[in-house]
Amino acid sequence: MALFNLHLPERKLKAYCKKHVLNFKQPAGTSRGVMRKKESYIIYIEYVNYPGVIGIGECSPLWGLSIDPEDNYESLLRDICDDINNYKAWMFNRLVDYSSIYFGLEMALKDLEQGGTQVMFPSKFTQGKDSIEINGLVWMGEISFMEQQIEAKLKNGYDCIKLKIGSLNFDDEVNLLREIRKKYPKDQLSIRLDANGAFAIKDAMQKLEILSEFNIHSIEQPIKAGHWKEMKSICANSPIPIALDEELIGIVGWEKKQKLVQTINPQYLILKPSLIGGFKSTEGWINIAKTFGIKWWITSALESNVGLNAIAQFTYVTGNKMPQGLGTGSLYSNNIGEVDFLESKQFHYRKFEIPS
Repeated sequence: MALFNLHLPERKLKAYCKKHVLNFKQPAGTSRGVMRKKESYIIYIEYVNYPGVIGIGECSPLWGLSIDPEDNYESLLRDICDDINNYKAWMFNRLVDYSSIYFGLEMALKDLEQGGTQVMFPSKFTQGKDSIEINGLVWMGEISFMEQQIEAKLKNGYDCIKLKIGSLNFDDEVNLLREIRKKYPKDQLSIRLDANGAFAIKDAMQKLEILSEFNIHSIEQPIKAGHWKEMKSICANSPIPIALDEELIGIVGWEKKQKLVQTINPQYLILKPSLIGGFKSTEGWINIAKTFGIKWWITSALESNVGLNAIAQFTYVTGNKMPQGLGTGSLYSNNIGEVDFLESKQFHYRKFEIPS
């Protein structure tokens, strides 16, 4: 059964979008640098003759990581809003290189189809009868800062944490993991690592061998994307299961997706709808993963509450019971809708009002 279908009635539409700059409560460190602000664009679509029913979506690019070109991003969004009644042509022909715009447009149209309630995928989750287990995200920074984050996650009940590594001295990161494992053995705490492509190809295996001492669940993208041959070798020989993340960005079309998975044969796929072409594309990756017996989970990509809400709903209906990567709802001081998602390993749906 398809997870995502769009059957919008043939009615005249109008649309507009607004830019929203999200401010991090604390600087967010990755191997690609430190982020203090994050740009997002909210797109609103409604029926001309049915005012008040508004579908809302979020276009959430990550400059430097998204495939979306930055130079004409805003003007393209305005063009789409002006030409919204030709949304099918935009989605099927013109947005191949604009993953985050496709995602936001897809989200807004699905919301409109469902009545503009921000419930795109009705389920026990959106009814408040069930929740999604998530991992606790620990950002890069000084060792003391990372230790504080870990302690906070553990106090809030997390038994699976994800640490971003690669920007600090490797020996310091190893010592941090050693201290964590002294306090919390693998049967109490599952540790995921995300290298964001920080390891050089020549010493990646050596570092993976060292990290394997700490019973790591998996490591995302140890080397930069695009080196299929080298990544294939790493996946075949690593003592730690490998998850592809950035490797999936910009891979368009069933045949190319299948070729990537067949060639590299990873242990996991990390699926970020904003970065890999939206819900329909994510569903395609899921089907390919199932075909080749590869495990996967879904992760948000620093969206506001608007995008996070939609991704969580979609995640629930996939039926995947692994801890998901949705713990980003409390990162911003000015999140849209002013909802503070609870810091807990159980992610609950919370209805919120989105300003027009």
